[in-house]
Amino acid sequence: MVSPIDIQKALKGMEYPATKDQILEHAKGSDEEVVDALQKIDDREYEGPSGVSAAVFD
Repeated sequence: MVSPIDIQKALKGMEYPATKDQILEHAKGSDEEVVDALQKIDDREYEGPSGVSAAVFD
């Protein structure tokens, strides 16, 4: 089970705004469950990590 903390760790150092593709690229090499969760977010631009987290856990 992926937690919001796992998502934040995977996105550490990410520059925003960021697209889904940029987020996935940044998270590459993270836990597979985290990458899977991020692949399910909407394909749009995110303003920050809280927006990404909200998209994952919505």
